Amino acid sequence: MAALTALQGLRDKGKIRKGQKVLINGASGGVGTFALQFAKLFETEVTAVCSTSKMDFVRSIGADYVIDYTREDVTKNGQQYDLILDIAAYRSVLNYKRVLKPGGIYVMAGGSVARMIQIMFISKTGTKNMVSMLANIDQKDLLLLKEYLEAGKIKPFIDKRYSLNEVADALWYLKRGHAQGKVVITV
Repeated sequence: MAALTALQGLRDKGKIRKGQKVLINGASGGVGTFALQFAKLFETEVTAVCSTSKMDFVRSIGADYVIDYTREDVTKNGQQYDLILDIAAYRSVLNYKRVLKPGGIYVMAGGSVARMIQIMFISKTGTKNMVSMLANIDQKDLLLLKEYLEAGKIKPFIDKRYSLNEVADALWYLKRGHAQGKVVITV
């Protein structure tokens, strides 16, 4: 689902194209690591947003620029982007609207119902398209992911593995925001 969310968010909702400036907010998590790889496959310039401890990790998987959200507000640095994939969804949607280029697209993957309603309202005005999305299980996309994985074009990043009786620990680890890639429950 993480790979499907990243692919469909960038390709279908974000209309990603070669040469664009792409911002991925939440680049070090499960969806973010796939999104970063897909954005590079589309030959875009990628700015990744993550915490201090994950900056080297996202650089190692292809980020052109990395912003530490604990030290810099990406919505106030003067940069503008053609496409923003917001996985973390912790800043105001209006702030992201400011850093979109005219004709740009903001895609929120997940988030609260209130944020989704706000996005629908905001997207009705101006030249900036703002959408929320949930991934759809699609056989063609699953086959495409299989091809990319087998060819080594993308790869999953597994941070930690927990046994089934350690699910509570795994959820606590995820909630603290330390995961780099996916956390796996081994059954």
